[in-house]
Amino acid sequence: GSGPVAETITNKLTAAFCPLHLEVRNESHMHNVPENSETHFKVIIASAEFDTPKCKTPLARHRAVNAVLAEEVASDGPVHALSIVAKTSAQWEKMVQEGKVDGIGPSPNCRGGDGSLPKKNK
Repeated sequence: GSGPVAETITNKLTAAFCPLHLEVRNESHMHNVPENSETHFKVIIASAEFDTPKCKTPLARHRAVNAVLAEEVASDGPVHALSIVAKTSAQWEKMVQEGKVDGIGPSPNCRGGDGSLPKKNK
């Protein structure tokens, strides 16, 4: 089941992008956080909204997703890490046809989850 943070992410992205595909994966278990944490997420989203010129590049699409989730990814927000795979509808269709959709693996484990990195200033 998904927790409240995952649901908020799902609801916000659905409202903003009417996605053809949306998967919100809680990857917190891969990190050094308490059980049932909702701190690390991977979002896989495909939307016709990304077919516009302003969302042409992956970076622009990431910015669009981050903008919608600004509260969640803020320094005092619940989400510490957000990995984004954002595809245009054409890119997604091609991935579906080529059977690549299931090939989106988990994000690499983050370094620093073991406490070796300095804490970011609040």
